[in-house]
Amino acid sequence: MSLIQVRGVDDAVRDELKSRAASRGLSLNAYLLELLSEAVRRPTREEVLDRVERRLARSDVSTTEVVRRGRDARAG
Repeated sequence: MSLIQVRGVDDAVRDELKSRAASRGLSLNAYLLELLSEAVRRPTREEVLDRVERRLARSDVSTTEVVRRGRDARAG
């Protein structure tokens, strides 16, 4: 396992993280490990946009039409 050290964390940020960890019954270290693991499981913005572009390239529907359908669906 590796060690990661973060310097310059504001006291208020540290206190809030400790509070959130405690509310879940976790140590600060365990809570931060969960946050980091969750962050790397999620795709990056670039990965999501690449996926959308690939899907749109295979689609017969234009981007304009996709946006229009989304707006229409939200409008009810």
